[in-house]
Amino acid sequence: MKKIVQYFLQGVLLVGPLAIIVYVIYAIFVSLDGWLNSNIEPIIGYRIPGLGVLVLFATLTLLGLIGQTAIIRPIKYFFRTLIEKVPLLNLFYSSLNDLFSAFVGKEKKFNTPVKVLFNKENDLWKLGFITRESLEEIGNSTHAAVYFPHSYNFSGELYMVPVDRVITIDISPAAAMKFIVSGGVTRF
Repeated sequence: MKKIVQYFLQGVLLVGPLAIIVYVIYAIFVSLDGWLNSNIEPIIGYRIPGLGVLVLFATLTLLGLIGQTAIIRPIKYFFRTLIEKVPLLNLFYSSLNDLFSAFVGKEKKFNTPVKVLFNKENDLWKLGFITRESLEEIGNSTHAAVYFPHSYNFSGELYMVPVDRVITIDISPAAAMKFIVSGGVTRF
């Protein structure tokens, strides 16, 4: 019973942040789309479907632009330190922040797709991304950290792999991620 509860909580931690983000964006879209159409339709005389999507996209893009300015940095720092003091909130925030910055931040982590020989006897390989070229800081200089996303899921596993088993492949990171997440259905 204890293992089931542990697995359940692990599942909540994996799915929770993504579900929260999707729900919040959906709720904002529904509210914004409804408000815009109810206020603009009487003025122009007809309904514009999807206006909320356009305004939400423009707003999020503008917020991203403003977020890069020096004016917002102290405010972001204040909220980050505030969030770091609340244990569970800190876990969600730091996990989401690291995940998003790995994909779209300045420090993109999934930019080197690789294939790794996992079973030499049966010639089995896995596709992944190098996240650290060397693990000297934990006393393992002959290994690299390679992240292997799961197919049809938003999770993955990190392995410490001998460097001689890691081979860089010449495809874009986006194409590699798309191929892995689709379970190999999409083409490069």
